[in-house]
Order: sequence, then structure tokens, then C-alpha cells
Amino acid sequence: MRSILSALFLFLVLLAACAWLISHTAIFETSWMEWAADILGGLAAVALAWVMFPAVVLTISSFMLDGVVHAVERRWYPGLGPARDQTTLEALWNAAKFFLLVLVLNLLVLPLYLIPVAGQLAYYSVNGYLLGREYYELVAARRLDPDRMRYLRSEGSLGLFVAGVIIAFLSTLPIVNLLIPVVAAAFMVHIFEDMRRGLPPPGAA
Repeated sequence: MRSILSALFLFLVLLAACAWLISHTAIFETSWMEWAADILGGLAAVALAWVMFPAVVLTISSFMLDGVVHAVERRWYPGLGPARDQTTLEALWNAAKFFLLVLVLNLLVLPLYLIPVAGQLAYYSVNGYLLGREYYELVAARRLDPDRMRYLRSEGSLGLFVAGVIIAFLSTLPIVNLLIPVVAAAFMVHIFEDMRRGLPPPGAA
């Protein structure tokens, strides 16, 4: 429930921010043209908020999903032992890097989003990469040091991309997308544990 309410609140904040930005940008001097631009801008704000929602909500909710990951580990992988401690600074730095990556990549491909078919392919490709990577790091950072985490991510990059595309698709479904942070975190625990079965032990050549 906390995840659902947080996701809904973040979507409304994101929508309000996009709407405010567009409404306070004067494009035309003629009043009726500016009014029409504001109407179109409102629709654009909804579209932009919808596009950015999955990655933005993950950036914020990543601080609350540790309990979800812990619950799945306890239920399905009871022999794992305690997780690696992450400092608050490390968590904040990872969230900030991810948010900047989300912003830059989505702005770069934003014109493609307006083109039928190509826009959908671009959306699922970009956000599939972003969400697969970030949910992986959310889970993997609890169990691996940064070097081994990067190595395993590169080895399983295709599988993570496919998982990310699935998450991105589900994130576009109304109502369902409010549950996605919890569902995707649990989903990624199983993917991560499957990936690291073939990971060589620390120090192995």
C-alpha cells in the first residue's frame, strides 16, 4: 500500500511539474494561440509524465524497496545470510546517477516518441535498458561488490534488457503500473539469483 500511494503521489507531482513548466512558457503573443498552446501543452504534460513515470518512481521508491527484496530472499533463498551494508551516500549517489541517465536518454529520444511504431520501439528500448539495469543494481548491490556487480551485469545484459522491457510494458498499463515497483523488485530477485549461479567465487582467475 505504501508503494502504491507513493507511486500515485509521485505521478501527480510529476504531472503538476510538467504542466506548470509548459503553462509558464509563453510561445505566442496572440491570446487565443497561447490558449490553444496551453491546451496542447496540458496534453503534452500528461504524455511526458506518463513516459517518465516508470523510471522516476523507481528512482524515489528504490529507498523503500529493500524490504520487498529482503522478504523475497527470506521466503525463497533462506540460506543467503545477511546482505551487504550500503551506506546512505552510496544509495544517494546511485539514485542520482540513475535519475540523470533517465533524464538525458529520454530527452534525447523524445522526438521519436511522437512517431507511431518508432516511438513505441524507442520507448521500450530506452526504458527496458534503464529499468532492467536499475532493478538489477537494486538487488545486486545487496550481495556483490561494485566490480562483481558490473561483471555479472555485462554477462547477463541481454536477459536484463528483456526483463526491463517486460517491466516497461507493464508500467504503461493503468492501475497495474502502481504495483510495478513491488512486483518488479521481487521479479528481479529471482533473475539475479539465477544469474549469479555461474559467477566465479571472489579471487578466482
